[in-house]
Amino acid sequence: MAGKDRVNEFIQETKRVSEEILKSIDRGMRILLISHLDADGISAAGILGKALIRAGATLSIRIERWMEWRIAEEVSLYAGEDLLPIFTDMGSGYLDILGAKLEKKRIIILDHHQPIGNPRENFLHVNPHLFGIDGSRDISSAGISYFIAKLMDERNSDLAHLAVVGALGDLQDKYEGRRLGGLNDIIVKDSIETGFLNVETDLLLFGRETRPVYKALAYLTNPYIPGISGEEDKCLAFLSSLNISLKENDRWRALRDLSQEEKRKLFSALHDYLISKGFKSDVAMSLIGTVYTLVREEPWTPLRDAREFALLLNATGRMGVPSLGVAVCMGDRKRAYEEALKTLDEYRQMVGKYLAWLSENSDRIEEWEYIYVLHGEKDIDEKTISTISTIISTNLPKPNKPLIAYSFMPKERVIKISARASDFLVKMGVNLGEIIRVAAERCSGIGGGHDIAAGAQIPYEQKMSFLKYVNSLVGECLMGRRNGG
Repeated sequence: MAGKDRVNEFIQETKRVSEEILKSIDRGMRILLISHLDADGISAAGILGKALIRAGATLSIRIERWMEWRIAEEVSLYAGEDLLPIFTDMGSGYLDILGAKLEKKRIIILDHHQPIGNPRENFLHVNPHLFGIDGSRDISSAGISYFIAKLMDERNSDLAHLAVVGALGDLQDKYEGRRLGGLNDIIVKDSIETGFLNVETDLLLFGRETRPVYKALAYLTNPYIPGISGEEDKCLAFLSSLNISLKENDRWRALRDLSQEEKRKLFSALHDYLISKGFKSDVAMSLIGTVYTLVREEPWTPLRDAREFALLLNATGRMGVPSLGVAVCMGDRKRAYEEALKTLDEYRQMVGKYLAWLSENSDRIEEWEYIYVLHGEKDIDEKTISTISTIISTNLPKPNKPLIAYSFMPKERVIKISARASDFLVKMGVNLGEIIRVAAERCSGIGGGHDIAAGAQIPYEQKMSFLKYVNSLVGECLMGRRNGG
């Protein structure tokens, strides 16, 4: 992470923004909060939304799937002198678009994606990359929003756990042991001190709070374990062979219900099984990591485990009902929460359907010289392409090639790109966000993101040109590295 001086500069900038927001509220200005529809963007909107309401602001919240000209135009049309637009988890990659449409308007941008373009002097722009802080690992947009909320009012410390959810939703647990680090460390400590979070090392099975253990095993995709992943019957037999009781009082036991001895037994058996299948020991060790439990949420619910909470928020955004996710973040545990649970079930079923389809149509994943391409076309809904690409990218045979997944959106006549790189590639100097941006611009599209994950929207007719550009740019990057460039 960046040095102490740069971190202090970052904190000072968030303080400046928090003061600007409070002054705007005192002057009676309306706040328009525009955020992204993924878990980080929804968490950010929930954090700032709660803080703004506590401060007495007149507030509107909009959740968008991506930044585009339309949004900037609409804000420019309706942004009078009494309106302060705040962009969270979007905006940094489209500074020129915002500048062209809102060149004289005071706006605030709170984003952790790599900045593209030049902000206007009237823009207040908080982005960790401007301070030498890694926006893909050390803090997310929810984290930036939390720092500002806390500086607006100390009582907003009780929102820190939502920033933990946002960071995990953005896969920022890149530190050893699947731990959050960097500026996220401060947020985790605040969450613990306010009594909302417990952190421990445990087995990393998704659904630890909600799924029967055998289902949690069957849902393992990182790593993908032949004979275990996707095989519920075999998981039942595997657990039975270990004499691990599957039910208690006619209720299926979740991972949270197992004793420490049962967990040790399960891990040891999984370790030996993986070794027998030719996996290295470090793959088995990846099953152990940092677990973030939201202790004030009800046990056996998706909100109890921070990673599951993030999935629920992501589901509401991807399924077109992000307002449910924002409402849950802001405390609704009745109607909005119940509807969000239904949405989560629908989303899981959709993702499962596409993963099953891909297993039967493996030819849709092509290996090129420097990249893998997942041709989703119209067969994979754009709502799930991001989640699908994340899951598939962790199970590719070669970590030295990024995955470029796309889905066709017939109405807009564009392809939605979701690209993922491994830590290995990032260490080799591959900056996927920059590569996707350059290739997108060459093909009349827009794109960007992080070094390890990026996205774009490209006219369908430019699909092959775009993919060839990306393949070439990745190759140039890797060859330059090998040649000492």
